Amino acid sequence: MGIGEMCVLEEKVELKSSGEKFYNFLKSQNQKIPSNVHSEKLHAVEIHQGDWNTPGSVKLWKYNIEGKEEIFKEKVIIDEVKKQISYVAVGGNALELYKSYKAIVKVEKGMLKLRIEYEKLNEQIPPPKKYQQFIINIVRDIDANLLKG
Repeated sequence: MGIGEMCVLEEKVELKSSGEKFYNFLKSQNQKIPSNVHSEKLHAVEIHQGDWNTPGSVKLWKYNIEGKEEIFKEKVIIDEVKKQISYVAVGGNALELYKSYKAIVKVEKGMLKLRIEYEKLNEQIPPPKKYQQFIINIVRDIDANLLKG
């Protein structure tokens, strides 16, 4: 894929918990995600603009990936009809590599579909597989915790 072209990574993750419960957790309980993951790599999420529940609010995530401290500033877009949440990068480390970056999570019965849409800043930039795997690990941790409670 060349510069200026939108690229896509996709992955499906099986959910053992209820899809509805998982979707509602992602939609309205972002502040609880750091305490619901086993990964020591996700440190915090805080409100940068707006509030926890209003679509369009901006949240700031702090995490460690591949031994490096990073931040991800996102605007959240919720599509209730499709049971889909888009996390659009508006700041942070991902935008040092990609002109645009958006992670889209769609919850269906027993399945979460992760789609990452991105545009590279240059040809040497690899696909964002490290971010894809990071998100998958968080999804699995949340799923396991939702089964417990």
